[in-house]
Amino acid sequence: MNVIVCKNYDEMSACAAEILAAQIKEKPNCVLGLATGSTPEGMYANLVAKNKSGEISFADVTSVNLDEYYPLEPTNEQSYRYFMNYHLFDHVNIDKAKTFVPNGLAADPAKEGQDYDAMIDSLGGIDLQVLGIGRNGHIGFNEPDSYLIPGTHVTDLTPSTIAANARFFDSEESVPKKALTMGIGTILSARKIILMVSGADKKAAVMKLLEGNITTECPATFLNVHKNVTLIVTEDAIDR
Repeated sequence: MNVIVCKNYDEMSACAAEILAAQIKEKPNCVLGLATGSTPEGMYANLVAKNKSGEISFADVTSVNLDEYYPLEPTNEQSYRYFMNYHLFDHVNIDKAKTFVPNGLAADPAKEGQDYDAMIDSLGGIDLQVLGIGRNGHIGFNEPDSYLIPGTHVTDLTPSTIAANARFFDSEESVPKKALTMGIGTILSARKIILMVSGADKKAAVMKLLEGNITTECPATFLNVHKNVTLIVTEDAIDR
């Protein structure tokens, strides 16, 4: 695992944006796996600036997102489709018909997961997947458990994840209790992965990952089996 330690959030965001920009320049029609939450917001701002300056073009890029709350309509301001439009898609020259987010209103969420994985396969797979990490070690919404599901699926959110996401909603009670998420197998099928981590509250999860052991009680540790992972982490989130 390649580890890049950054001084602060802004440096981490700029570093991640450089890696994505390099991927787009190398393969203009690449498939990017994208993430939401507060961690990648700075990266998206950097990518918007690079697009507006003419450094990169999203014209031929396809994107697939990690997850979406369930059930939640895409027009809801807390949906991940809304997040992606607000932070990236509305500001760059990407074809929104080629931006994919799990359907938070799917009548059959199990089938939605199967169809989502089939769609990713039809695109030729993900070239570069962006991840964040939860304080409990979750990636996507793959929560600590006795077992993990490989494919995209509907999952119950843990109380700690609901509490962590409550800041985005009117109250903790209004946070959806389920989500559609890429499974560990879908994530690991990406050719390259970058994991962005910022903040001292994530240090325990980062250090568990860097121990090198693999456990379903810290889903991020499964990244240790992947051959091309770059951890971009702020100084306060890692022991050196």
